[in-house]
Amino acid sequence: MAATETRLLLLGGVLLFEPVNGYQLRRELLSWQVEDWAHIKPGSIYSGLSTLTRQGHLTRHDLVDAGREVAVYTSTAQGRREFERLFAFAVQSVDLLAPLPFHTALSLLPLMERQVVINLLHTRLANAEAATTRQAQAGYDPSRMPPHVGAMAGLWQRMGDAECAWLREFTARVEQGEFEFRGEPARWQAHADDPGWQLAADRRRYLDLLAEQR
Repeated sequence: MAATETRLLLLGGVLLFEPVNGYQLRRELLSWQVEDWAHIKPGSIYSGLSTLTRQGHLTRHDLVDAGREVAVYTSTAQGRREFERLFAFAVQSVDLLAPLPFHTALSLLPLMERQVVINLLHTRLANAEAATTRQAQAGYDPSRMPPHVGAMAGLWQRMGDAECAWLREFTARVEQGEFEFRGEPARWQAHADDPGWQLAADRRRYLDLLAEQR
């Protein structure tokens, strides 16, 4: 489970919903369609939780809920530091042809403070502009490559230009107060039939059960 995006999603999912059991987290992440855009298989979610627990990033609590045994997970201080480290790495590190870590970090924005994200976005924009400039200066010589390869190089250049333009716009929106970040009032609410409401109810019950164990 070395991929940045897998660790980010699992640590971030626990941070968002803790205490949370593996089935709930699996159901929630699948509702984000992580199989399609993050290429994470359902079975890897359970193994990933076990790995993160073994590494000290999560704590597993074995509870009895209405006569049923259930394992729920909470984050540790080490796990929260690891999440923030991975988040910063994913935002700042630019690979124009492999943006998945960055997209994963974007899905977890509410876990970070606004100013921290603004600073990271400015760094990413500078890195993306530098990468796009290097690509433009690489000096692709059409006479030395098949025409279709030259066309592909043009696609890469346009992808870099598009990301830079998007980053400028998105960063401005964050600076102007759009979206929600850690420590800010929640303004967005899920639909009444969203399964997340059941997850929130279970969370309250798990908190009560954990309090009884202390």
